Amino acid sequence: MWICPKCGRIFKNQNQGHYCGKAPETIEEYIAAQPEKAQQYLREIRYAVRAVLPEAEEKISWSMPTFRKKFNIIQFAAHKNHIGLYAGTEAVVEFGGRLEGYKTSKGTIQLPYDKPLPLELIAEIAKWCEETGNHP
Repeated sequence: MWICPKCGRIFKNQNQGHYCGKAPETIEEYIAAQPEKAQQYLREIRYAVRAVLPEAEEKISWSMPTFRKKFNIIQFAAHKNHIGLYAGTEAVVEFGGRLEGYKTSKGTIQLPYDKPLPLELIAEIAKWCEETGNHP
């Protein structure tokens, strides 16, 4: 068990990432609260997804930026060494051949900060998730 020295919340994992205080209410607030190295990656992913899902609602769900239309279509979040793209298990299987070189697990794709973002692929995955009803 670990207790955050700033907010006093108790967590299972040591130094677990979380929000101390009020969680962000918008994707822009979420991005602004992240380390500088993550912000540009997050914005690029947001714009790539927004381009193919212009009618999807942007919201924060499970403390992550989320695009939604009746269901969560795709989510993403900043981590210490990568951006997690949460597209669901079926999406990881469907696009598996094109995700070589990226770590994947249980519906998650890890996009490390030391590689360029595959923005076209991210957009295709988001559109596929919307069209198929596959969701995280």
